[in-house]
Amino acid sequence: MSEDGTDSGRRRFLLGSTSVVGVAGVVGAVVPFVGSWNPSAKARAAGAAVRVDISRIEEGAILGPIPAWRGRPIFVVRRTAEILEALPTIDGDLQDPASAQPEQPEYATNSYRSRQPEILVLVGLCPHLFCSPTPRLAIRAEPFEENWKGGFFCPCHGSKFDLAGRVYNGSPASRNMEVPPYYYETDNILVIGEDGVGA
Repeated sequence: MSEDGTDSGRRRFLLGSTSVVGVAGVVGAVVPFVGSWNPSAKARAAGAAVRVDISRIEEGAILGPIPAWRGRPIFVVRRTAEILEALPTIDGDLQDPASAQPEQPEYATNSYRSRQPEILVLVGLCPHLFCSPTPRLAIRAEPFEENWKGGFFCPCHGSKFDLAGRVYNGSPASRNMEVPPYYYETDNILVIGEDGVGA
């Protein structure tokens, strides 16, 4: 009788231990599987493309709130006809007016640095020390530039960029602001982070 009691106790212990180990194994297998449904932190940091609705940006304004891609701010500006006409008038004040440096995709190597003249898309970081410049979009004299035609001013070290993201002479930054890869999914939806097949 005591032998039967000992065996049944041992049996209960073995069944309980096996159940606990089995449950732990199932949890151990399920957690990584469920976790794989979400992009990893590394994948998020690598930066999947983002879609941005530009339908509500008024002329002469920047999209707000500022969207982000790869953890970096993206400036999307709807330029006015006045701004577009002013761009060539300051070429002599710029370090790289023809965008010879490879800071933009091939389709943005033009006088507007964009796919469509009125919409500007830039990575919103100064190439000097990667501060985020302040948009100063109005065409008017500024304390830092008498002949200001709109653009971006980095208050950290004084770099200035026009409304094509081109850097002014004498700025600490040595190159133009970066144009990310992007394309138009529709007239009002930008996809930032991809060039778009056949776009």
